[in-house]
Amino acid sequence: MLQNRVDPQGNIIKSSARGVWMGNRGQLHGSGKTILRPFKHQAWIICLLEFKGRHRQVMSPNLWTELFFLDEATAFSAGHRPCFECRRADANSFKAAWLKGNPEFEFPDKVAISKIDQIMHQERIAKNGGKVTFEAAVKNLPNGTFIQIENEPYLLAEQLIYHWMPFGYEKGIPLPSLSTVTVLTPKSVVNAFYMGYQPQMAILE
Repeated sequence: MLQNRVDPQGNIIKSSARGVWMGNRGQLHGSGKTILRPFKHQAWIICLLEFKGRHRQVMSPNLWTELFFLDEATAFSAGHRPCFECRRADANSFKAAWLKGNPEFEFPDKVAISKIDQIMHQERIAKNGGKVTFEAAVKNLPNGTFIQIENEPYLLAEQLIYHWMPFGYEKGIPLPSLSTVTVLTPKSVVNAFYMGYQPQMAILE
């Protein structure tokens, strides 16, 4: 069993569960197919499992490390965004929603995606190596956002929260009676969800 699944906190974990999206953070593994680092570059992307008939041997020597996600909402929570090569339409939609939701950066419409990656990277990993989170009113959060309750990740959708597990979600329960909650999904990504980007969620399939 390889360590190549990603949870909503951004951790790379071991699991036999299959994912519906593939991710890339650069070459993270060594010759023994063990994870040596959490990332290699700032472009953390979400890719299709199949694209133009390409075939890859997972964790091949000297190539980027294939990561896998339960759904797109999980990938976003971990700090990834759509790939511009295999998911151009989704990537353009996300970029447009991100720019609309984060006007304080004053980026032009044609800004290089690397500039957005720089902002998102600051929202992924703190200086101590932990996950960056923020506090927000739970009732105001958009569908597809992950929150954390007692150190466990929950997906918010249609006024319910769903406990994340590697193989899927537990049954939805009502929103907690808390004024604020800890949010796992990066703040700028949550703002993109507000502006209309709809992440794929396994609970709706």
